[in-house]
Amino acid sequence: MLQLTKTAIEAALAGAAEIMDVYDNHDFQVQTKDDNSPLTIADVRAHNIIKSHLEKTGIPILSEEGAKIPYDERKGWSRFWLVDPLDGTKEFIKRNGEFTVNVALIENGTPVLGVVYAPVLQQIYFGNLEDGAFRAQHISPAETPDSILSRTEKLPVTQERTTLNVVASKSHLNEETKNYIAQLEQSSDRPVKTVSIGSSLKLCLVALGEADIYPRFGPTMEWDTGAGHAVVKAAGKKVMQVDADEELVYNKENLLNPFFVVK
Repeated sequence: MLQLTKTAIEAALAGAAEIMDVYDNHDFQVQTKDDNSPLTIADVRAHNIIKSHLEKTGIPILSEEGAKIPYDERKGWSRFWLVDPLDGTKEFIKRNGEFTVNVALIENGTPVLGVVYAPVLQQIYFGNLEDGAFRAQHISPAETPDSILSRTEKLPVTQERTTLNVVASKSHLNEETKNYIAQLEQSSDRPVKTVSIGSSLKLCLVALGEADIYPRFGPTMEWDTGAGHAVVKAAGKKVMQVDADEELVYNKENLLNPFFVVK
């Protein structure tokens, strides 16, 4: 599992290098996809380079920018890479830095390895179910996996605070989420504090321990959550479906996730 983790880190760093070249030097060339979500040249460049790294493992790849693989073909996959080459394209376009590269390994519907890299913030979160979850900071895309592994902190980091921290999306704070937070305010013995951040960094805040709960009552796709879910699981926490007593599952025929709560 360690070698596959290194491969995933290497792929994420390579994808981030392509993204940062566009971020710093080029027109984003924003297009609109069929679901009205934005697509930039950075998404495409990152997808291509990540794919080239992961293909060396011989494990199938399902990426947001290459997702039109028929279910009849992928339903037989017991193990595959799940990739979002640029999670938080809206944040990328806004230039607020809160976007990530997500690489996950899924086995039998469960995330077992994940890498979430935020190149502008220079933070990387990664983990697997054998070794646990980790964070490293001040990480540039030019780093090597070995240099990153030599200076990590294990997650979750102990957090002592007087508030119950709830992480919520900057772009998707809808009525269901507001109602959920209101219920927490009534039931919690601590004051509730809302923390906002973009992309899959929301899951990572729970894995880290800076947030206690992340409720998501809005649409997400499997590639949005797979890597962060793996980090959360490796940190000893869960991503539970709202209407079912089980965690999110992957490689469904419909790749849309149900609503979920991370804690």
